[in-house]
Amino acid sequence: MIVTRFPPSPTGHLHLGGARTALFNWLYARHTRGKFILRIEDTDTARSSQESVDAILESLNWLGIDWDEGPYFQSQRFNIYQDHIQKLVESGHAYYCDCPPERLEEIRKAAMASGGKPKYDGKCRERGLKPSEETVVRFKAPLIGTTILNDVVKGSIVFENSELDDFIIARKDGTPTYNFVVVVDDITMGINVIIRGDDHVMNTPKQILIYKALCAALPVFGHVPMVLGSDRSRLSKRHGAMSVLAYRDMGYLPEALINYLVRLGWSYGDQEIFTRDDLIEKFSMERLGKSPGVFNPEKLLSVNAEHIK
Repeated sequence: MIVTRFPPSPTGHLHLGGARTALFNWLYARHTRGKFILRIEDTDTARSSQESVDAILESLNWLGIDWDEGPYFQSQRFNIYQDHIQKLVESGHAYYCDCPPERLEEIRKAAMASGGKPKYDGKCRERGLKPSEETVVRFKAPLIGTTILNDVVKGSIVFENSELDDFIIARKDGTPTYNFVVVVDDITMGINVIIRGDDHVMNTPKQILIYKALCAALPVFGHVPMVLGSDRSRLSKRHGAMSVLAYRDMGYLPEALINYLVRLGWSYGDQEIFTRDDLIEKFSMERLGKSPGVFNPEKLLSVNAEHIK
């Protein structure tokens, strides 16, 4: 069974780019009679709020995006993350590091001065340190070879392991980092298809290494180009883009917004107007676009007018 997910961070309202990501994953799950899971990524407690959670759920409900499981909250899953960190340490895929910030800054400055890429030098890699209040946990990345991302949209991307860092997977206070928790969640929730923005591509080799270290099967990845504004920069409010709920409050139909957003990164011949059932029937990952969609408020208006008829 196909299992997809949408994992928003509750640090604000749901905007068009996030809504499009949710739609792609929801449509693929519905097209394949699979499962769509909602997960709230609220580990950033300082910026997360219940108000944002409520706004995201309200936005999804208005769009008609229903979920089969969840919403799960990362803030309630710390025991699961700790168990998996322990597994990696015990299997030799992670280690404790007590290098102070001053030393890490020296390494960074030296790398920048020589024109290199700042990365940890592995001092604590084989020291066998025990956990303490001063230690972080680092993933032990392979020093040779390559990590390959086979992407439905981008094709095959090869990353040199020598370019990857021994990245931190748990901070001094024990809180796990993004690249680690997202993999643990996807493994434990059975996610086997991930459609997301291509701003995540550079995170993916790190995540693939964690999957392999945890002896888990890799999901199918599809990294879609971002939605851009008319000036070809990343879509924002200055391009006239607003939150999903703002479009609702202005009187747009949810079917129109769905139709428009999906067409910003997916096509089916020359067809422009789709009902929700049309999209479920015709959606496939192979038809996801390889070039960025450009947001056009006038086009959205005309699609809305078609759906009002």
